[in-house]
Amino acid sequence: MIQNRAPFVAAESLSAGEARRMALAAQGFSRRRPATPAVRHLHAAMARMGVLQIDSVNVFARSHYLPLFSRLGAYDPAVLDRAMLGRPTAARTGRYTEYLAHEATFLPVEDWPLWGFRRTAFRDRRGEFWGRTSSARALDRVRAELADRGPSRPADLRGDGPGGRGGWWEWDEVKHALEYLWRIGEVAIAGRDGFERRYALAEHVVPADLLGRDLPRADAIAVLVHRAARAQGVATAADIADYYRIKDRSAVLAAIRDLEQAGTLVAVRVRGWERSGRPIPAWRHEDAVLARRVRTTAVLSPFDPVVWFRDRALRAFSLDYRIEIYTPAAQRRYGYYSLPVLVDDRIAARVDLKADRSARTLLVQSAWWEPQARPAADAERIAEELRVAAGWQGLERVSVSGWGDAADALADALHAHPERVHRHDVGRTERLRAID
Repeated sequence: MIQNRAPFVAAESLSAGEARRMALAAQGFSRRRPATPAVRHLHAAMARMGVLQIDSVNVFARSHYLPLFSRLGAYDPAVLDRAMLGRPTAARTGRYTEYLAHEATFLPVEDWPLWGFRRTAFRDRRGEFWGRTSSARALDRVRAELADRGPSRPADLRGDGPGGRGGWWEWDEVKHALEYLWRIGEVAIAGRDGFERRYALAEHVVPADLLGRDLPRADAIAVLVHRAARAQGVATAADIADYYRIKDRSAVLAAIRDLEQAGTLVAVRVRGWERSGRPIPAWRHEDAVLARRVRTTAVLSPFDPVVWFRDRALRAFSLDYRIEIYTPAAQRRYGYYSLPVLVDDRIAARVDLKADRSARTLLVQSAWWEPQARPAADAERIAEELRVAAGWQGLERVSVSGWGDAADALADALHAHPERVHRHDVGRTERLRAID
């Protein structure tokens, strides 16, 4: 946990509710959803978030589609595909690429020079990452193949070369080489086929004027600290560090001090943000807006910046959240893919969603109220958002199980449109078997 050891003097004080509204406004949740979301809305949302985390789980929708749905409503996912994934048969020359800016994320290609310090760190840890005696030969082979073939999937490069699966995620030698070269910046992502990456030499993806222009480490971290603070509105040093997974505590604090001296960050005390009875130092970005109110209903991805840092989610939203996809079925409390639901400035519920595409049905596998819920008022609003989510995924019906203390209220609210809702009262054990 990053803490500032120097005396902390807050210039202003915020209530916990004001901090939540400020944080949500910075992420775009105080804005009215566009009637017809277009590519310009996607770009604007990306500019506010800075990064969009990628994840392969596809129970309801792949995670990187969800943050934009949460902010924009039922946009056409093909818009994201065109903007983010690029043309799978050509080198990527678009607006976005991928890198490990949080975990694996989409981010603007113009940010390439910011990540030189992270690429250098991976290069310095080559032995830790690679650990194979044949690594030099495999790297040379992959470089040569990409120079000859252009953007390629791992399968395109394997041919009759050395295989031998093992190690991380059952990767073989070619995949290891591609991932290592991507981490150190010799390779970049040139789009995807479905969810499978296409790799290319960096010069075939990144504009020439961005190559070889890496910022010095301290300068890059200063830029990222500024962006993280702006994207969160009000944040602690730990919140800021986690946004781009910067582990150098001293560098983060030095950047915060510089931004504070410049007037870009203002020290604040958020009432309720405490540890051992003492306030946790926090800062408000100069561009942060204190929304008078936030009027929204949104299903959040587990990898949404609003909730992806567990400490911040608990401190700011009283949400004790951990995704349970890696938890043994019998030990899950809320369900395999349980998603927080934002109602105005509160996390009011969590719902475990699954798209049953063969039956064209959105399955609400479980539904639970959070302590901040106002069930009588929230149920209808969440039900309506579930209808929107189903339609966005091309599903015709919503089906609610009987698991969870919010299930009855949501089923009742959805029954206002009985032709579009069903009730599947299955036992917990059977339900868990069905989704595993």
